[in-house]
Amino acid sequence: MTPATLPPVTIYTDGGCNPNPGPGGWAAILLFPGRKARELTGSHPDTTNNRMELQAAIEALHALPEPHRVTFYTDSEYLRRGITEWLPAWQKNDWQRGKREVKNRDLWQQLAEEVQRHPIEWRWTRGHTGDRWNERADRLARSMIRIAALPLSDENAVHIFAAGSYRGKTGRGGWAVVLRYRETEKSLSGHVTDASSNRMHLQAAIEGLRALKKSLPVHLYTPSDYLKNGATMWLSGWRARNWKTKDGKPVSNRDLWEALASLLQTHQVQWHVVSKEAMPPPMQRARRLAAEAALAAP
Repeated sequence: MTPATLPPVTIYTDGGCNPNPGPGGWAAILLFPGRKARELTGSHPDTTNNRMELQAAIEALHALPEPHRVTFYTDSEYLRRGITEWLPAWQKNDWQRGKREVKNRDLWQQLAEEVQRHPIEWRWTRGHTGDRWNERADRLARSMIRIAALPLSDENAVHIFAAGSYRGKTGRGGWAVVLRYRETEKSLSGHVTDASSNRMHLQAAIEGLRALKKSLPVHLYTPSDYLKNGATMWLSGWRARNWKTKDGKPVSNRDLWEALASLLQTHQVQWHVVSKEAMPPPMQRARRLAAEAALAAP
């Protein structure tokens, strides 16, 4: 059969983790003309955003029992560029990038086999812009992420609950931390007059780590995606580029990021983002203390 005579299908996929790496979920939606949408989902206890994006694509294509003419939508540049730009070179170089093996090689190899069965038009779509099926795939993928109740029950680690508060145009800010180790708990707080929300969350993490007297494993809880993503994904790149972003611009809050980077050389930290809907009591106390500190700023 020629591609034009194959049965058509439109596919939307999504995948993600919380945190990354951590528990993940994936979803795929298969749209056949004149038929009800078919939805596929799955999860993994310890994975990455990129692996979940790849898994979703593999499962979607594998679910087609015979060759189809596929229009494939994804909001993952990693997936789209990998399959349309990078894959031929990886295969030619025996799955090596320079002296290193291609990340997620096992899944890329599975996907490479699946795409041989179908003529596929790959389309990138921006996430969270109102596309019905992209939004549906996102919701399904997130629903599959099995998030552990926070705080974790790890008695061998210090648990730091870090919060920041910022009073808008006044420029006043406060930070606070609640530190807990087994049955012992203490709190710290402070204020500054030249603040921002991001700076206060950073300051809270820094002060919490500075307060540690011993080098123990740390679970650090924060409501700030900026803090967690910066510490786990962006920091190493900023340092390698002499504190420049990928666009060549100076990194915002460099002074605090440098202080945090130094502390992370000493302490082994696992980062956890706490949602407003599921905020444990120590995190609530840290938020109240930070707000009170901001009010006390001169």
